[in-house]
Amino acid sequence: MENKKWDLVALASIPLIMTLGNSMLIPILPLISQQLHVSPFQVSMLITVYAIVAILLIPIAGYLSDRFGRKAVIIPSLIIAAAGGAVSGAGAWWTDGSTAYWIILGGRFLQGIGAAGAFPIVLPLVGDMFDDEKDISKSLGIIETSNTFGKVISPILGAALASVLWYLPFLSIPILCIISLVMVIFFVKSPSKSSSSKTSIKQFLTSTRDVMRKKGRWLYAIFAVGASACLFYLEYCSICQRHWRASTVCME
Repeated sequence: MENKKWDLVALASIPLIMTLGNSMLIPILPLISQQLHVSPFQVSMLITVYAIVAILLIPIAGYLSDRFGRKAVIIPSLIIAAAGGAVSGAGAWWTDGSTAYWIILGGRFLQGIGAAGAFPIVLPLVGDMFDDEKDISKSLGIIETSNTFGKVISPILGAALASVLWYLPFLSIPILCIISLVMVIFFVKSPSKSSSSKTSIKQFLTSTRDVMRKKGRWLYAIFAVGASACLFYLEYCSICQRHWRASTVCME
């Protein structure tokens, strides 16, 4: 495990950056809504679109990584995620109003595509890198710690960046993705062991259909609860902002 220390550092950067790229937007959604003059529902779609695209494409990314290799999927995915962040940042910087909103939404769509082939593929790649179960467990612990650390610091970092420029969190995403991309290219070595039998497209589609039949209702329910909670949170923030503005006007 010691000789793969830098491999793990590079791989741990992926969940950290993917988490930052999404979660640091959550505390500033009311600010984005205010800046773009869009409704709470519309601004919540910046998170929802990202999540839907990623959820739908994760099985496809997993299949492609089995066929062509983990690293061969992770690298293009990081490039796509960086491109999505750049599109969102450029749209927020150079345009405003509804035009900016739709450009940012398009960028978030691209980010979701990139996210599907990044963090989820790290987990099987770690399993491919080691033969010892203890090494696999320790490495997965490092990866999950990185993911958790991203969740902890993302609200703080997002609010700090937005206090300088409200769209700075968008502009930071491609920079972070490029850092992770460079680390993966130079530090992560493709493991020699691979699956002896390749899953055909027909087998992949059949197994995916079976999973959705058995577990689909729970996935739909969890997604609906999360989306509803996000919408209610944004509506609450919007009400608080209106009360605050009304109080400020009265005081003046």
